[in-house]
Amino acid sequence: MTQRVVIIGGGISGLVAAYRLQQAARDDLDITLLEASDRLGGKIQTDRFDGLTIEGGPDSFLSSKPAALDLCEEIGLSDHLIGTTESGGGTYILSHGRLEPLPEGITMLVPTRLRPLLRSRLLSLRGKLRMGLDFVIPRRRDEADESVGHFVRRRLGNEAFERMAQPLLSGIYAGDAEQLSVFATFPRLRDAERRYGSLTRGMLAQRRQARQTTPAGPRRSAFMSLQSGTGELIDTLVATLERVDLRTSTGASQIERLDDGRYAVTTSSGDRIDTDAVILAAPAYASAELMRPLDKSLADLLNRIPYVSTATITLGYRTADFNQQSAGRGFVIPRVENRELTAVTWATNKFVGRAPDDIGLVRGFVGRAGREAVVDLPDDELLALVRCELREILGIDAEPVVARIYRWRRALPQYNLGHLDLLRQIDDRLAQLPGVQLCGSAYRGVGIPDCIQSGQAAAERTLVTLGQPIRP
Repeated sequence: MTQRVVIIGGGISGLVAAYRLQQAARDDLDITLLEASDRLGGKIQTDRFDGLTIEGGPDSFLSSKPAALDLCEEIGLSDHLIGTTESGGGTYILSHGRLEPLPEGITMLVPTRLRPLLRSRLLSLRGKLRMGLDFVIPRRRDEADESVGHFVRRRLGNEAFERMAQPLLSGIYAGDAEQLSVFATFPRLRDAERRYGSLTRGMLAQRRQARQTTPAGPRRSAFMSLQSGTGELIDTLVATLERVDLRTSTGASQIERLDDGRYAVTTSSGDRIDTDAVILAAPAYASAELMRPLDKSLADLLNRIPYVSTATITLGYRTADFNQQSAGRGFVIPRVENRELTAVTWATNKFVGRAPDDIGLVRGFVGRAGREAVVDLPDDELLALVRCELREILGIDAEPVVARIYRWRRALPQYNLGHLDLLRQIDDRLAQLPGVQLCGSAYRGVGIPDCIQSGQAAAERTLVTLGQPIRP
């Protein structure tokens, strides 16, 4: 008898789930993927025109998490992988209106080299001395959750938190560090404290261990992308889904449980699909509404995962009009600087081939927890605001030749205090709905590799439920 799986959500997690099901299952498995928007890829969006490659969402992924690299190799993209340019410069932090280089040796927010930190103008002497107390402050021995803000201040001091840790964090979660769970976002930091009694000692030990276990050969860049942008991953992945019924501009409006234990999915176009299993790869709040008729408690739990809205604004300038080397690959901006911009990336300094030689691309980020109204400004006002702040910070007064705005409303899930306990409760409720799986950025990681891993795991759990073999 033919079995069926319906996947709701066509971002990277949903697409990977479809790919894994297609690769691992027999021919008697029908796979349907529903995507409410008119395009696949979710927050991965790359626009290419006039020799430009502009990223609307993430422009890279971590090489330290192998899921993305492994998938690229599997679908034939190994030769298309690129790392950050060696000549692009480093990362800067805006401090009292000036751009200061991030000291060399910062690993997971922790300084591992003394001399660059001592030379840095980012922190006062008092702030640097306070960071040094990390070597003698007793470790915390209980297992209670702790906010990232409280953890960093406790170990390294308030100045290190405000001027270094907070702005570096904002680029990942756009969240409030006073609410983000250190267990859910940076478990390696708590593990370092627990095992070594000091963050610095812990990071140094982990670096030594990594060097000893890393295979010999060329060293990979920490951040990787693809020659034609991250959208190339989506394009290639979609091209492999020959046995998947891909339906864009078609969402799910309702899920019912049938008397025989299967499910009926009603689409936004009014079609009904009877299915043996459902994989929800949508945002947690969207999945909550679909789950409410099946399990109100599960829906309430999913709705407890908050989201933040952000936007990226890419401006293209003629290189003759400004000095694009003045800020390396980019800079981050602490909250205490009271700017709407949270970070700026020089796309043409970060990766090769992003624009013709006479064009420089700069990408600004706005929106964060507690300061999201800027995302909804009209285009002209948002562009004017970003250009004003770039002029004040970098002195760029030229007229851009290209401008693109990408708004991501309720797009970044927040792993706030108690997030891991919340996930345990969600898993307990989900166990009462055999054949239903959740995946995506809302749960156990927001980066591209995390979402790939999430989609793979949901597909494998589904195959087990269906009694299908899991093939490599």
